[in-house]
Amino acid sequence: MRLYILGMLFLCVSASAYSQRFADNKLGNGIRYTAKDSSFSTQINVRFQSRYSGLMNLENSNYTDNFLIRRYRIKFKGFLYDPSIQYKIELGLSNRDQGNFYNENNGAANIVLDAVLKWEFREGWELWAGQTKLPGNRERVISSGSMQFTERSELNAFYNLDRDMGLQLHHEHEMNGWIIREIGSISMGEGRNITASNVQGYGYTVRAEVLPFGKFQKKGDYFGGDLMREPKPKLSIGITYDFNDNNNRERGQLGRFLDTHVDISSIYADLMFKYHGFSIMSEYANRRLVNGAAFGQDEFGEQRYFYMGEAFNFSTGYLFKNKFEIAGRYVINRPERIDIAPDSEIVTLNLTKYISGHTLKLQSSASYINNHEEANELLFMCQAEIGF
Repeated sequence: MRLYILGMLFLCVSASAYSQRFADNKLGNGIRYTAKDSSFSTQINVRFQSRYSGLMNLENSNYTDNFLIRRYRIKFKGFLYDPSIQYKIELGLSNRDQGNFYNENNGAANIVLDAVLKWEFREGWELWAGQTKLPGNRERVISSGSMQFTERSELNAFYNLDRDMGLQLHHEHEMNGWIIREIGSISMGEGRNITASNVQGYGYTVRAEVLPFGKFQKKGDYFGGDLMREPKPKLSIGITYDFNDNNNRERGQLGRFLDTHVDISSIYADLMFKYHGFSIMSEYANRRLVNGAAFGQDEFGEQRYFYMGEAFNFSTGYLFKNKFEIAGRYVINRPERIDIAPDSEIVTLNLTKYISGHTLKLQSSASYINNHEEANELLFMCQAEIGF
C-alpha cells in the first residue's frame, strides 16, 4: 500500500513536469505546481522524524531505550477550480503514526490523517468539510513538525480532542486593531477514520481567540519558538469548549471503545506570547463526566475508566541569533481518580538547533517525571526533523 502511494506520487510529479514549471523551489516550500488553465494547484511536502529515546526508572535504575521513526508524513495542499476553494490531505505512514489507533481499531490501519476541503465563501469566513484537527488546545493544533520540544506535553497526550470528521465554520475580523477569531464545529465525536454508522450523539466544539497586538508574522501563533524574532510583542489568547454527546471512547475522540455511553464536557484555555526571540506558551485543560457511568468494559471484557481530570502546561524559550534555542516546560497532570492514573509532574529541558526553520532541525530533551504513586523516571530524547 505504501509503495503504491509513493509510486502514484512519483507519477503525478513526473507527469506534471512536462506541462508546468515548478515555482518557489526552496527548502520548506515542497514541490509546487499549478495547472496551465489555473484550474488547480498542488504543493507536496514530505517529512519524517528520526528519534532516540531512553527511559530510566529511578527506583531500580532499570534503563530501556529504542530508535524509531516517530512520524513519516506526506502532505498535499492547494486549490481546486478557484483559489477560494482549498484542500489539504495528509497521510501518516510510520507505525508510530498509527500507534494506538491500530490497537484501538482492531488492527485496522489509520493512514489518513487529514482530508478536508476549505471554502472561503466570504472575506473572513471559511467553511471546512471533512476530516481534520478539531479546534481544541493550541498545542494539538500546532503541527508535529513545528513543535518547540521533541514531543508534545502530557496535557496534550491525555486531554486533546485530536481529529474528527464533520463541519467547521471559521471567522476572523479586526476590531480597533485587535484580531478576533471564532470557530464552531459539529463532528462525529468518535475520532478519525470511524466507518461505523453514528447512531449515538455528536461532538460540538466552539473556540474563540483574541490577538490584542495584531497578527503574528508568518502565523507564528501556531508554531513553536519565536523563529521570526517578533519586533513587537505579540499575544494570542484562546478558549475552547467541547461537548461530546453519548460517547463511548475513553478520552472522547481517542482511546478504547467501551460498552458504556456517556456525555463528556471539556474546557481548554491557552496563550501564546512572542517577542524578540522570547516565547511563552501555556495551557489548561479540564475534562469532566456530565452524565453516565465512570467506567465500562472494552472489547476484551476488561473494566476501564473514562479518562477525566485536569492538567496545566507552561513552557518558555529563547532563540539566539545563531538559531540555537533553549526551552523549558513544566506540566502538572491530575487525573480524577487513581484508577485512571497517578498524579504526575514533569519538568523538561529542551535544546534545538534550527538549520532551516522547522523543516530541518536537531533537538534533544531531558525530562524528570515525578509519579506521585509510582517510581520517578528520567526520559531522554534526541530527534532529527527532516523534510522539504
